[in-house]
Amino acid sequence: MWITTAGITPKRTRPYRPQTNGKVERFNRTLLEEWAYSQLYLSDTDRRRALPHWLHTYNHHRGHTALAGHPPISRVPNLTGQYS
Repeated sequence: MWITTAGITPKRTRPYRPQTNGKVERFNRTLLEEWAYSQLYLSDTDRRRALPHWLHTYNHHRGHTALAGHPPISRVPNLTGQYS
C-alpha cells in the first residue's frame, strides 16, 4: 500500500458505525453539500474539474468552527516549504 510506504499506519474503524469516524464523515457531508450538490454541473467532467478549486478554498480560505474560524492550512506550519 502506498500509504504504508509514506510512513502512515492505517487505522480501521468499526463497520457501520459512522460515529467512530466523525471527522471524515463530516468532511464527506460538507463535500457533498458545498461541492457535489451545490450547483448544477453540465457534466461529470465539469464537476471533477471544479473539485481542485473547492478543495483549495476549503483548506486555505474557509474558516472552520473547530479551528476558531481559521482554515486547516493554519494548523500545518510550513507545509509548502516556503519558509526555512
